[in-house]
Amino acid sequence: MSPPPVAKTKPKKRPAAPAKLFVLDTNVLLHDPTSVYRFEEHDVFLPMKTLEELDNNKKGLSDVARNARQVTRTLDEIVGSQDDGIQNGIPLAGLSRALATGRLLLQTEAIADELPAGLPATQSDNQILAVVIHLQGQHPARRVILVSKDINMRIKARALGLEAQDYFNDQVLEDIDLLYSGARELPDDFWSRHGQGMESWKHESRMAYRVTGPLCPKLLVNEFLYQEGGQPFHAIVRDVSGKTARFETLIDYTHPKNSVWGITARNREQNFALNLLLDPEIDFVSLLGQAGTGKTLLTLAAGLTQVLDEQRYSEIIMTRVTVPVGEDIGFLPGSEEEKMGPWMGALEDNLEVLNASDSHGGGEWGRAAAQDLIRSRIKIKSLNFMRGRTFLNKYLIIDEAQNLTPKQMKTLITRAGPGAKVVCMGNIAQIDTPYLTEGSSGLTCVVDRFKGWAHSGHVTLQRGERSRLADYAAEVL
Repeated sequence: MSPPPVAKTKPKKRPAAPAKLFVLDTNVLLHDPTSVYRFEEHDVFLPMKTLEELDNNKKGLSDVARNARQVTRTLDEIVGSQDDGIQNGIPLAGLSRALATGRLLLQTEAIADELPAGLPATQSDNQILAVVIHLQGQHPARRVILVSKDINMRIKARALGLEAQDYFNDQVLEDIDLLYSGARELPDDFWSRHGQGMESWKHESRMAYRVTGPLCPKLLVNEFLYQEGGQPFHAIVRDVSGKTARFETLIDYTHPKNSVWGITARNREQNFALNLLLDPEIDFVSLLGQAGTGKTLLTLAAGLTQVLDEQRYSEIIMTRVTVPVGEDIGFLPGSEEEKMGPWMGALEDNLEVLNASDSHGGGEWGRAAAQDLIRSRIKIKSLNFMRGRTFLNKYLIIDEAQNLTPKQMKTLITRAGPGAKVVCMGNIAQIDTPYLTEGSSGLTCVVDRFKGWAHSGHVTLQRGERSRLADYAAEVL
């Protein structure tokens, strides 16, 4: 006799954990004006002190003041959309277009000082910490988390037993080692695994190849491929379609016959960079590398060749972020270009190198005339006056781009008009701007977002070519 059938019971669903409550510090809102919409299904709480600090920061023409005004307008829109009062929170789903499904809570009552003895209640940070302590006691079942870009604020919060986090939404990459380098070394067995059915032909004095194999889907357009050994192979990917890729060999700028304004590439990555800088089909180039890798020299040499010799662009425009390394030296006299002069030491140093070559003939007089001609075709501009401009047929160089936020970078790159080329250079290990990290820098953002676009390219320069002293200092200090 068979046993009676056992009734199948559905497994009990675990009750969903209550939504987290994020308390935002003022610097988060000033850093990302849309941050109230970035916490998905969780609730966002704004202390009264945060609103007061926003009000104190809204005056002026700085990026912080602009962001403060944008945040204020966003909050006004959110609060104005609620008809039934704001004590129970304001739903964010409609205004954020379902980007956030939680609620925005504002401090609507006075909160008693619950800080430990010794912490002055008059300090803004301590008042926000008192709010977090109060909310933790009011909502014991929920995780109450302070979000701040201020490291000291987070340390104080953890010392008081509170949960605190950095604002991660602006991080392009969590691990900077994963940043796209622009070049890929081919494995030793590449040709044996991808050689079957390979096509090759000559295209404008270069060899072109079409191969099929398992590595092809991982390749990106305008990514450099190399294989060292007895017969070195250097190429650039031109097209990827499924498991098939087409790439071309490079122009060898290490050879003196292909010198660019008297400059030849000294290593593999510099050769890659010159191939991008001199390619008329590439509209955007990003160059990463430590001090002395030749970013500025290569960019200027390529720019002068295309402006003066080939007349592809009408002039070079150079700009950079004016962040001092030491104490500020005060106001600078003169016009916009004269004020930017002290910040353009790198430009002057590299022009000396480019002018030292007597390849254009004429001795001292010829060099002086060439120097005047070069300076007349290079314009130095301040970032402060870029909004609203359009650069037609210009070669735009953005130096020290690691100190730009993604929003500033967008403002600059969108200035490019028809026929313009934009080159961004920087070293993400030398960020001088507060609240910017290697993962959230505008330079990191454009390298990651532009990879694989048919009209952009990136190279990370590896080897310093300045001097043995500079190389050793960069390694050991």
